[in-house]
Amino acid sequence: MKKYVCDVCGYIYDPAEGDKDGGIQPGTPFESLPADWVCPMCGASKDDFSPVD
Repeated sequence: MKKYVCDVCGYIYDPAEGDKDGGIQPGTPFESLPADWVCPMCGASKDDFSPVD
């Protein structure tokens, strides 16, 4: 699964790890995150993330 980086602060969302603090289970692809999910580091929206090559 593809990782995504926050364009604002550089946080990397890794689907293998999920977002424990945000209630996102490991194995959750970025595309399946809720629309209101935000970066756990800076609060940026999903629109502020880009795929990591």
